[in-house]
Amino acid sequence: MSYAPVQNQRLHYSEHRDDLAQQRPPLVLVHGAGMSLMSWPPGLRRLANHDVYALDLPGHGRSQGPGRDSIGGYVEVLSSWAAMLKLPPFVLAGHSMGGAIALQFALRYPQHLCGLVLAATGARLRVAPAILDNVRTQPSLVAAQLVEWVHGPRATPEQKRHYLRHLQTVDLDVFYGDWVACNAFDVRESLPDCQTPALVLAGTRDVMTPPAGATYLAEQLPNADLKWFEGAGHMLMIEQPEQVTATIAGFMDQRRGNS
Repeated sequence: MSYAPVQNQRLHYSEHRDDLAQQRPPLVLVHGAGMSLMSWPPGLRRLANHDVYALDLPGHGRSQGPGRDSIGGYVEVLSSWAAMLKLPPFVLAGHSMGGAIALQFALRYPQHLCGLVLAATGARLRVAPAILDNVRTQPSLVAAQLVEWVHGPRATPEQKRHYLRHLQTVDLDVFYGDWVACNAFDVRESLPDCQTPALVLAGTRDVMTPPAGATYLAEQLPNADLKWFEGAGHMLMIEQPEQVTATIAGFMDQRRGNS
């Protein structure tokens, strides 16, 4: 585990380096609202033959707060962090809010990317009023609702408990800011401008970012493929870790030599 000073904050990230990663771009993982780098499966965070970085966004996991209340604010944190590490062009993978960050990053800084992985996300992330209206006043109620909404029917009780434990560690101001950021996010009109090769990952039982949004992303992005995960909910990479990891590994292999 490593730390870096970014925008006067101490940010935490994991770093997996592999001597066999030559000619392969690094993989950078960005988590979703209220989560941390631990929401990515261990096999992906330590993907063989690749250099992999997973970031705790400000105020999340082990990173110092405050958080941000806009996707653009998180994009600038990510940009400053990547510049500090002097990363070569990399593949940026984002889940949910992290996918919004990845999309916005690709639109602002395409020269720093050679690929996008967009997991359980969309070009517009409208947040249910039940979340925005109650997250400050009834956080336990919102957490209980989210546990059910983000998991598909195959999720185990332990996976749900793990997710809930994450939510319970996040400062309420940070948590609220994440949802505000998501609710304001809308890059639908800009998707045709995103030329970065993209892989869209979607669960067929996702009720947070419904399948129609994934289809729209894949259709509107000029260079995108869509991969469905049957029976998976919003936390598809936790519910089907081996399948998600293998799919991303395949996409990474296609980027070999493009870094």
